[in-house]
Amino acid sequence: MGKSISLFFMFAVLLTSCKAQNKTTDKSVVEDFNIDKYLGLWYEIARYDHRFEKDLVGVTAHYSYRDDGHIKVVNSGFKKTLSGEHSEAIGKAKIPNPQQASKLRVSFFWIFYSDYLVFDLDDDYQWAVVGSQSDKYLWILSRKPQMDNQVYQAILKRLEKRGYDTRLLIRVKQKNALK
Repeated sequence: MGKSISLFFMFAVLLTSCKAQNKTTDKSVVEDFNIDKYLGLWYEIARYDHRFEKDLVGVTAHYSYRDDGHIKVVNSGFKKTLSGEHSEAIGKAKIPNPQQASKLRVSFFWIFYSDYLVFDLDDDYQWAVVGSQSDKYLWILSRKPQMDNQVYQAILKRLEKRGYDTRLLIRVKQKNALK
């Protein structure tokens, strides 16, 4: 558990410390966002590589309501292989401005919150693209552990139009992944 806490503490610190906005990328977020539809389990399909997720596979994020109205965030994954050491961190998210619900703030450690921006989203909430104000963080998420390659390629094109270097994305090994 100590490794898990330090792993996701590093995540929170890195996001908090890297808030500089790059003017060359489009940071616009989804306008019509329904948090109730967004809640549930998401599989990480691709990400920019980071120290706090180094060698993690089978990464998922589960969002649900807490009793206090905030959102419970459970991030988990496995070290190197899908049967490797399990790592989990429990955090919370909040929506500071209900008029911009796709701009969340997430914390895995005490009072330190980081940006969680929903840049793009399938109409049926089957995939999402998430990032922050820093160009160092980008994730492609899916409701299923694998994503159709045509959908993935279309998302990459959308990200390139936003100014992101999609060559930096690494695919995340998931259970039942297509070969």
